[in-house]
Amino acid sequence: MNSSNQANIIVSDQAAQTAKSLRKLYFLRAAFSIVWVILVLALAKTNIGIANALFIIYPAWDALATFFDIRANPPTANKMPQYVNIAISITTTVAVIIALQKGIPEALIVFGAWAFLTGLIQLILGLRRRKQLGAQWPMIISGGQSMLAGVSFVVMAHAPNQGITTLAGYAAFGAFYFLLSAFRLTKTINAASVVA
Repeated sequence: MNSSNQANIIVSDQAAQTAKSLRKLYFLRAAFSIVWVILVLALAKTNIGIANALFIIYPAWDALATFFDIRANPPTANKMPQYVNIAISITTTVAVIIALQKGIPEALIVFGAWAFLTGLIQLILGLRRRKQLGAQWPMIISGGQSMLAGVSFVVMAHAPNQGITTLAGYAAFGAFYFLLSAFRLTKTINAASVVA
């Protein structure tokens, strides 16, 4: 086996390991979003304490999930977008806690700004990973959609009857895109095993 073939196998194996880790993470993120949506729809309208907790949990979970995303990547990968995302999500978690003291509209504005910024980062990561892993178009679309949703949350924040249930559709679409990406990554994993 020549060194060129060995390099291809090493790269393919690394891509497969990254794809496997990301696939597990995407399934976990989808499951979290589905449970979050169910809790929002079932409990948030009748219990302000639960509604506030769910508002806070979502960006906090994103920070933790992004930490797992960093661990899924090879050591040589540029992880700066993920570190920026963690900082934004932690800041957002604190900002949502503060904003909730003023009211739901203020919390929606914070959440909207967060959705826009993290959507932009997701879009950038999807474009970067597309060359190595493929199967990233759901994440690219999701990132763009998150940016649009973020703008709409800010615009609609002071409209009547806006609350945490407004975010249920956003989280549901996120779950859909994570599931789709997880299934698409199977193709990358299978292709790498054929090369190996």
